[in-house]
Amino acid sequence: MPLSQQPPVRVGIVGLSAKRGWAAKAHLPALRRLNGFEVTALSASSADSARAAAEKYGIAHSFGTAAELAASDEVDLVVVTVKVPDHREIIEAALAAGKAVFSEWPLGVGLAEAEGLAALAAERDLHTFTGLQARSAPLVRHLRDLVADGYVGEVLSTSMVASGRGWGAEVPEGSAYLLDRSTGANMLTIPFGHTLDGLISVLGDFDEAAPVGAVTATRRREIKDPRTGDVHRPDVADQVVLGGVLASGAVASVHFRGGQSRGTNFHWEINGTEGDLVVTGDHGHLQMGEYTLAGARGSATERTEIAVPEHYFEPELAELRGTDAYNVGAAYAQLRRDLADGTSVVPDFAHAVRHHRLLDRIERAAAA
Repeated sequence: MPLSQQPPVRVGIVGLSAKRGWAAKAHLPALRRLNGFEVTALSASSADSARAAAEKYGIAHSFGTAAELAASDEVDLVVVTVKVPDHREIIEAALAAGKAVFSEWPLGVGLAEAEGLAALAAERDLHTFTGLQARSAPLVRHLRDLVADGYVGEVLSTSMVASGRGWGAEVPEGSAYLLDRSTGANMLTIPFGHTLDGLISVLGDFDEAAPVGAVTATRRREIKDPRTGDVHRPDVADQVVLGGVLASGAVASVHFRGGQSRGTNFHWEINGTEGDLVVTGDHGHLQMGEYTLAGARGSATERTEIAVPEHYFEPELAELRGTDAYNVGAAYAQLRRDLADGTSVVPDFAHAVRHHRLLDRIERAAAA
């Protein structure tokens, strides 16, 4: 059956709040602009909170728990947008109910938890998707094609320096949990993890047979919350340096810093035998925000800006271009095609495990 003739995917969002949050900022706007999806249900921290959100957004069904949402006959796809420590229980309930699952990244608190969730999904032969949406960004997809088509020739090396925005001098509102290693949500797993997956989507995986070098450090030992005056003592890295070799043989280096710099906040170079490509932006969260691509090749000595062709953009998401919701929407558009065509372009839980494994490898290298 053609995609346009298939019934809409009925979506239940776990963590959609009437007050704030990533689900309201990115997932709901994206889903409501795409054909083929219908948001039919939500769950929140309590039944009252869920009812308030359902009334605000005009959603038919609200549930006080994620397990109730997953069990609903009105839901085909469970979307998990809550904090990482709550992922496992929610995903297990959704998989037990036989539902497809879209989970925000990171998939779990550490490698072992992610492996367990991927194994359960594989055992039940269910569709899974992970929100590593940097690779859905039009610029990143165009960059991948430029490299594959030989714009730079053979890739010799790639280097990146980036700022994490958070993990700087102050604690953003509601973000103290990002300073606690036990939550699994920190600079290494979130912006570094998202952006590193974007790099891999363009240039390929790191060579599993070659060692990686890594340094992590917590340079800000006390961080103040300007609203409350509370002082937090983080146990997560605000400096991450990675050096390694990709499967292609290209050498890669990445330096991620907490906070914002008065200098460079995002600069990514890809250097090859025939040319160079450079991506710049104002922060290191490649999964969101606006970036500029420039390049030069052959006899050219100066870089020129390279526009992303229109065919890399989803027409239905035109109103969201330039917002944090766009790349989430692009991932959902591909997710719909994956479900219809049997493809697996959007990262699944198995992919998430491979990425968790790489981050675990980096942490172990830094600790050695």
